[in-house]
Amino acid sequence: MQTLRRIVLVRHGETVGNSSIRFYGSTDVELSAEGREQAEAVARDLRRQSFDLVVASPLRRSWQSAWIAAGGQTVRIEPGFREIHFGRFEGLTREEIQAQDPISYADWQSGAEGFEFPHGEARDAFAARVAETTQRLLASPARAALLVIHKGVIRRIVEQLTGEPVAPDGPALGECIVLTRRPDGRWFRGSTSSDPVGVDAAAA
Repeated sequence: MQTLRRIVLVRHGETVGNSSIRFYGSTDVELSAEGREQAEAVARDLRRQSFDLVVASPLRRSWQSAWIAAGGQTVRIEPGFREIHFGRFEGLTREEIQAQDPISYADWQSGAEGFEFPHGEARDAFAARVAETTQRLLASPARAALLVIHKGVIRRIVEQLTGEPVAPDGPALGECIVLTRRPDGRWFRGSTSSDPVGVDAAAA
């Protein structure tokens, strides 16, 4: 029987090299001073909440943010929650990708059927490992979990559990998304059924 009732998903903070504009994917970059401030802001927002489980990926920007956001609570590292590898796009901005590979960029932006990141991780494989890791999380004895992870991973988890997509540019660095499980087992975004989509974790 699953006991998990609440998941707070947080995107890690800004990094050295600016994750806000660069697609680092599986490249391991650490938090910048701004990123630490964003994680500290999350910690303040969550100070009235308790979590049985805090989870991060092996990438430094994830576990460093998680440790700060959780106030030094033990962080469980889940390799399956690392970000997708963008292949030739790793570390580049949108503008750089478009200039270097305009055809692939156009296919990516248009959502062309069968698009894959050149020399990157297959998107089906990425979705499968995130789903497998999420199922392992759901099987844990925790009732409330804090996941401080990556944009693409958060988007996959939300879509897999609720069936609803996240806005194209979301979540932003340091942004929280709350998922709550109903008694019938279905998940929704927010802390109560009347919460709007994208409710802030501070209100949960």
